[in-house]
Amino acid sequence: MSEIEDLKKRVRDFAQSRNWEKFHTPKNLAMAVAGEAGELAAEFQWLTPEESSGLTKDQLKAVELEMADVAIYLLRLADVLGIDIAGAVQEKIELNEGRFPKG
Repeated sequence: MSEIEDLKKRVRDFAQSRNWEKFHTPKNLAMAVAGEAGELAAEFQWLTPEESSGLTKDQLKAVELEMADVAIYLLRLADVLGIDIAGAVQEKIELNEGRFPKG
């Protein structure tokens, strides 16, 4: 089993053990992704480009945790919808390589 599949199972088990599956509809999970992405963006709000590239240890940890929240909800959404997220990422990269050739 891949690391992504292991993570999907861990997130699924976490949700099941708390009886949260009834709340994990595709719509709710997509909205949660958007909300967590907003919290990630908020970590960079008002920073200059230089500041955003030189985060403090505490700022970097906050960003890391918000990125994890986004990833957790994406993994859960992929699991609920039966999407191979690793395969989808590979496919999208290949599409982008065709759309945006090397310069």
